[in-house]
Amino acid sequence: MPVNNDLATRLSRIGFAGLHLAGPGGWGQPEDRAASIDLLRTAVESGVTYVDTADVLGPDVSEQVIAEALAPYSANVVVATKVGMTRAAPRDWGVIGRPSYLKQQVYSSAFRLRLDSIPLVFLHRVDPSVPLEDQLGALADLKTEGVVEHIGLSAVGVPTIRRAQEITPIAAVQNPMNPLDRASDEVLAHCNDQGISFIAFWCFGRGRAVLDHPILVENATKLGVTSAQLALAWLLQRSPNLIAIPGTGSQTHLRSNLDALTLELPDSVTTSIDSLWDKLNFVPEFPLD
Repeated sequence: MPVNNDLATRLSRIGFAGLHLAGPGGWGQPEDRAASIDLLRTAVESGVTYVDTADVLGPDVSEQVIAEALAPYSANVVVATKVGMTRAAPRDWGVIGRPSYLKQQVYSSAFRLRLDSIPLVFLHRVDPSVPLEDQLGALADLKTEGVVEHIGLSAVGVPTIRRAQEITPIAAVQNPMNPLDRASDEVLAHCNDQGISFIAFWCFGRGRAVLDHPILVENATKLGVTSAQLALAWLLQRSPNLIAIPGTGSQTHLRSNLDALTLELPDSVTTSIDSLWDKLNFVPEFPLD
């Protein structure tokens, strides 16, 4: 099912990930709510038009901070949230794909975000205990009602995307990608072919493995940039259809990340970073069917 994706033209190449708008690890209140609000406003004032969050960040807190910072929203700002997971404790993540739960969460998110219609809603994780048709059918119902503008998928492989496209148009897919994690290469290629926006999260990996990798450090030093800027520039040149959402809680890091938009990589640097994947025996944190 080809997608006429009008959403893609509205998304900045680097977006704002809402993880740090909640407390450490996305749990509880931010340590400095006013600073979090200022950071998000600075991002939008600096040209960021894509703001990404999820109902489980806080839970609920990230969405509330976004609304406090940005509502009423500028016409060019696209806010995306995710539903289908639950958290009862900082390290307790569960998946719930029951249609009634998904609809409840979308309406709750819309209330917290102060939106009549959410521009983009992702199915955060596919619940294997519930037919995919029922999960996406619930979101499609909300799209028909006008509560959701576009539907996306998170942490999925090409087979699931193809199945989903038979149920409802898919405007975006959100998967991890960075120089040490290219497990979603086939997903990116499929998104490019279908006109689906690819949202790259975990742009710097988890921990410091990516940013401290000797190859990135060496090439970043040669170019006079940071490893983070190099990783982002490498991501952005992989496809004009790719949007990167690096997480940050710092004004300095935010501005540094946005500087990657103008960084052009020599072919030798791109080849050097590309070669990292071929040398790895990488095991994804979650399987991409």
